[in-house]
Amino acid sequence: MAVRLEPSALVYDVGGSHVSAAVCLDSTYRLGPVVNTPYPSEQSVDAFIHVLYSLGVEASTGFAGVAGAELAMPGPFDFNGGVSLMRHKLPYLYGVDLRELLAQHFGWQRSQVRFLGDAAAFLLGEIGAGAAHGVARSVGITLGTGIGSAFGVDGRVVTEGPGVAPNGEIWNLPYEGGILEDALSTRAIQRSYANRTGVVPDVATIAATAADDPNASAAFVEFGNHLGQALRMLLSEFAPQVVVLGGGIARSAHLFLPAAESQLEGLNFHLVVSALKDNAPLVGAAVEWFNGTKC
Repeated sequence: MAVRLEPSALVYDVGGSHVSAAVCLDSTYRLGPVVNTPYPSEQSVDAFIHVLYSLGVEASTGFAGVAGAELAMPGPFDFNGGVSLMRHKLPYLYGVDLRELLAQHFGWQRSQVRFLGDAAAFLLGEIGAGAAHGVARSVGITLGTGIGSAFGVDGRVVTEGPGVAPNGEIWNLPYEGGILEDALSTRAIQRSYANRTGVVPDVATIAATAADDPNASAAFVEFGNHLGQALRMLLSEFAPQVVVLGGGIARSAHLFLPAAESQLEGLNFHLVVSALKDNAPLVGAAVEWFNGTKC
């Protein structure tokens, strides 16, 4: 019996400060070598497309049968059309048809270039080969300069349904007189630390000193309390079995996870840290490619 050879796919993660790319070899979501680079210093469409194309060529070296590309992108973004709607981040891409430009550079048809949201990619990666694998109901939360979210049911990302936040997004939901992102982001930890000390170091520095600095430790405990309270408020109806945490802040989960868990007593879900870490969005883009559906 002949073995069916599945075409590989080029997958990208357009992150907060850099772009990563790799070839996904098959529907078991094995990645080839991951390559990455910072955003180009020249803020132009041509420079950005050149970075994506060059990374793709580098990642694809030595691999035959690359059938197309799936890109995990931050929003707002027209994922079906391949057009950026971002004004606050990468504003020079606003209104640009990235699908057409990338297809031209690679010599592909438009249909060979696909896009999905970065939070959806994160959760799909964990569903496909990480901490939410085999779990019927899951939520992915990315914690960094902002807060991203995605809701998963039976291996798919959903944006509506009982207990699902509007469009699957929680960052702008009301929380303690502001919005959730005000309390669950890098600036929240910095503000908490500054209120205690009068100085505003970056979050990595606060985390590095937490073992010896009670103010740093307290800032993370406060963050964890807010996280637990918010998840209790937002996820009780959806009732996930697991909530997977990713993003830069999740690297310091040991500093805030106990406080978050203390707010979730009586709820039947577990908080876990990403198993795939930085590779989760790349694997998630591969899951989406091989599923052949759009989130």
